[in-house]
Amino acid sequence: MTGTHDSRRIVIIGAGVGGLTTAALLAQAGYTVTVLEGQTYPGGCAGTFYHQGYRFDAGATLAGGFQPGGPHAIVGEQLGIEWPIHPCEPAWVVHLPDRKVALTRDNADVLAKFPETEVFWREQNKIADLCWSLSGQGLPWPPTNLAELMQLAKVGLANFPADLKAIPFGLGTVSGWLKKHGLDTNSPFVRFIDAQLLISAQTVSQSANGLYGATALDLARQGVNHVEGGIGGLAETLVEKIHELGGHVLYRQRVTRIKVEGRQVTGVYAKKGIRATHEEFFPADFVVGNLTPWSLDHLLGEASPKNLRREVAGHAAGFGAFVLHVGVEDAKLPPNGADHHQIITSMEGPLGEGRSIFVSMSSSDSHRAPTGMRAVTITTHTAVQQWWDLLCQNPEAYQAQKDGYAERMIAAVDQALPGFRSSTQLLLPGSPVTYEFYTTRHLGMVGGFPMKSLFAARSPRTGIANLKLVGDSIFPGQSTAGVTLGAIRVAKLVQHTLPIKQVHIYQRSTLKESSST
Repeated sequence: MTGTHDSRRIVIIGAGVGGLTTAALLAQAGYTVTVLEGQTYPGGCAGTFYHQGYRFDAGATLAGGFQPGGPHAIVGEQLGIEWPIHPCEPAWVVHLPDRKVALTRDNADVLAKFPETEVFWREQNKIADLCWSLSGQGLPWPPTNLAELMQLAKVGLANFPADLKAIPFGLGTVSGWLKKHGLDTNSPFVRFIDAQLLISAQTVSQSANGLYGATALDLARQGVNHVEGGIGGLAETLVEKIHELGGHVLYRQRVTRIKVEGRQVTGVYAKKGIRATHEEFFPADFVVGNLTPWSLDHLLGEASPKNLRREVAGHAAGFGAFVLHVGVEDAKLPPNGADHHQIITSMEGPLGEGRSIFVSMSSSDSHRAPTGMRAVTITTHTAVQQWWDLLCQNPEAYQAQKDGYAERMIAAVDQALPGFRSSTQLLLPGSPVTYEFYTTRHLGMVGGFPMKSLFAARSPRTGIANLKLVGDSIFPGQSTAGVTLGAIRVAKLVQHTLPIKQVHIYQRSTLKESSST
């Protein structure tokens, strides 16, 4: 019998889905892996936390990418994981001021409510199928080294000439695509499309990249899923696999700084708990940060590379979320309704800040709430800086704004789902300030960067060879499926940069047999 052991130490900062997926893949490859997480549970913005008998999803509530060839399916097969999921149909219902539209795998209700869009959707299906196929083959964009460049070329040649059809979409916007089909003046449909893109691409049709948008609009067709026990079940499944493979996931370990010597990371310092004063050093041959660029820059301090400093100084902040975690009485809700709803309160004005609200309710039989109750997460996009300015300048105004947002959101949900307000027994509002406290994400930003141009997409590169980023800040961005694709790529980059050194261990009996022959 033989076994292998590798002395290469990998430290992952943050137990989000991207960081945990990277950790599990590297642990399976034989590296010594340690994940440091500041919270008491894994998942980050795709985590599930306990409160008064409820299991609330912190932010993300639905998961895609489990279809054959999808990111979670690829990782599940590679790691031997059975994901704790079941299909959600309809994926969600969009409540526009003049109509309701159910998003389903066959797209039937969308076509019934917008029959003039059939040709648009046929083209979207073809482009999205190509994108899913390319991503399944490995699509390291933008490439960071010669190996990734050659991989891109190989994938391109393997799919030639079909991938030529994607070029116009990659260079244009969804708005241009709508115009091509004569739909740019169809205000209700544009509003419907913008609402979907906002939650999947962090921007709207006017600026969303056409190729990315085609895939972002494909989530319902590919199938979205409930995760048993809440979205955090994905992270919990990955943690179990990491432990099984000999890796470690350590909680309440808030990384305070990254040590750099001679242009190489040599480890990280962390404090156990918020009030801790003692720093523990975790040596590392390679570090992966499940972080935003701002957080990485902060942890590096004076050792932060010039390009990273320039990036965080010049990059506009992304969106944050205003969230309500609500406990409601099941019996007072409309019967036989969908579990997920997107409510568009106005046909005009920018989406977000209460004009687009996403509501996710736990299933009646999910055991995520006390008997007769359901756990609900309600979110809307919001600009982050305003909340910090208010908190600093006028804490009373900050609280008043929180109360005002909560009231408007509850009123909008009650109009779409009559009886919701009267069913509410528990209400926990949270702003980007809340997200920053629980996730340590810079200013409480969530969802990554708006996907406007493929040529502006961010790679995992940091300016330090043995330090890489993973998570929604790198291409392809947000969603558990997106960060999983990024994690697959980063795990390969680590193995390319720091090849494993295996030490073979032989049983004594085997050595004796060998010496006697």
